[in-house]
Amino acid sequence: MITIGQKFPAFSKTAVVSLEKGKEFETLTSDYLVNDDNVWTVMFWWPKDFTFVCPTEIAEFNKNYGEFRDRETRLIGASTDSEFVHAAWRTHHDDLRDLKFPMLADTSKSLAEELGILEPNEKIAYRATFIIDPTGIVRWVCVNDLSVGRNVKEVLRVLDGLQTDELCPCNWEKGQETLTV
Repeated sequence: MITIGQKFPAFSKTAVVSLEKGKEFETLTSDYLVNDDNVWTVMFWWPKDFTFVCPTEIAEFNKNYGEFRDRETRLIGASTDSEFVHAAWRTHHDDLRDLKFPMLADTSKSLAEELGILEPNEKIAYRATFIIDPTGIVRWVCVNDLSVGRNVKEVLRVLDGLQTDELCPCNWEKGQETLTV
């Protein structure tokens, strides 16, 4: 599995960015992750569209979109389903219609495989979360088993800690003192 300190792999994938007719899809590339504007990226993966745990996570990331934006961080959701399945799911699920971030389609499973998050039996993505700094380097990885949803507040807490570029003790939260050595 790709880990901390490694460059996020190169990719070019279709993503669902809207439900507006004719504006549903865009191509996202790994170039999107690298920038001079100090913008970070959180890419989170889920196993399958039209399931039960996945929409709870996606909806929670969406509810916290402003928190990520306030931290100059882009969100990208991803799975191995196609862009057409993503669009249909968004259209038919109340909690997903108004997503503010793209849903990346890794239909070939090549990115999930390169990241090392492809479950070996069903060939679906694990619940993986990557925090990527503005230079395209992975700074945090968390992977949950297929049956357990992640904690979006913890993703925000870790992002806050990374963005301080300081030593953050156990259970540290934004606004608390960092460690001095």
